[in-house]
Amino acid sequence: MRPRRLEDCVGQSHLLAPGRPLHQALASGQLHSMILWGPPGTGKTTLARLAATLADAHFVQLSAVLAGVKDVREAVAEAKRLRAGLTPQGTLLFIDEVHRFNKAQQDAFLPHVEDGTLTFIGATTENPSFALNSALLSRARVYVLEPMDTSALETLIQRALGDQERGLGQFGIGIAPDACRQLARVADGDARRALSLLELAAARVERAGQGGVPAMPPPEITPSIIEAVLDAGARRFDKGGDAFYDQISALHKSVRGSAPDAALYWLARMIDGGCDPLYLARRLVRIASEDIGNADPRALDLALNAWDAMQRLGSPEGELALAQAAVYLASAPKSNAVYTAWKQALADARAQGSLPVPAHLCNAPTALMRTMGKGAAYRYAHDEPDAYAAGENYFPDQLAPRHYYQPVPRGLEVRIGEKLARLGERDREAREGAEKPASDS
Repeated sequence: MRPRRLEDCVGQSHLLAPGRPLHQALASGQLHSMILWGPPGTGKTTLARLAATLADAHFVQLSAVLAGVKDVREAVAEAKRLRAGLTPQGTLLFIDEVHRFNKAQQDAFLPHVEDGTLTFIGATTENPSFALNSALLSRARVYVLEPMDTSALETLIQRALGDQERGLGQFGIGIAPDACRQLARVADGDARRALSLLELAAARVERAGQGGVPAMPPPEITPSIIEAVLDAGARRFDKGGDAFYDQISALHKSVRGSAPDAALYWLARMIDGGCDPLYLARRLVRIASEDIGNADPRALDLALNAWDAMQRLGSPEGELALAQAAVYLASAPKSNAVYTAWKQALADARAQGSLPVPAHLCNAPTALMRTMGKGAAYRYAHDEPDAYAAGENYFPDQLAPRHYYQPVPRGLEVRIGEKLARLGERDREAREGAEKPASDS
């Protein structure tokens, strides 16, 4: 059911509407190297084949899962032969899942793209910025394909049912409007899945004209038939791909944004899609420290308890503990003060080098170390008023005291901030007192 003409394409209107760069390139047959990036079943292979047809180019398809440098070299040799023939013909090299090629494999065909031996089209479900090397990206334009919308999928379904040559038209099968919408919806933006489910549904319907006797009325695919052919994999979820990282990002940002209902939705999406619940438990622990911190220290305990419950109970019982933790974290007061302070402290530690520990902070378990001044003049906090050595310096001598941790005015950090402010005032008073010259007697 792949379209044979540009006007037969449905969906991807942001790329294929008249006047768009990709439409102009395909319609004119003047191709350029490109990367087609999008989810499965959105037309990447279809567009590559159509491009070769419209440009009257020899089409060579390789899968990066199975092919290697040897296959690329053979394709280049064939392209050179066709280009040098009596009736020269261009070659379009299409590499599916191109992100699976390593740097050496990607580099193998770059010179031949540059000298015009072949035109390259790569298809990928992964972000090209991370999956492909910069040399390849600089020579190919990236086009982003979007999941097929419901309207486009309904058009494809109706077209497949009516096509006498390549579709199901010869069987005289119809589909109820609500069943068509249902099928388009559960296909989840994947045209290949929509057609596969349609084929399974059609197999359950009595064929028109079976046994030479026309069916009265003509057979029809109903919602109940669609339900019968559905399996548990209707939702799009790639455990290692962009869909995975997009969804965990949405979960994290929903919790950070104090949106418990949205957090529950994305948690459900990921669990329903097959994500490891223990990965989600670990992420919730991270969120508890990064986005809540000391504004509500109980959040970390609850996240750890949810992780423990998930390990003890497994699915599906343990998933409720994850949901409880997600709702609590989303509802808790937020603070990234510790997260920000940690990054600043880490940056200082890396930038300042191995500054020595001040002598008064060193341990001095031996007489030799004590004669070297280790531990001398150390003020034992518990012997000081309120167990606080006001004015003491705990940073290296070469590093001015820092104030990384800035409590936010939310949750428990309100009280923490007040206490630190009081201690800071005592430090200032102690240092000012130490700097005043002694008065004459």
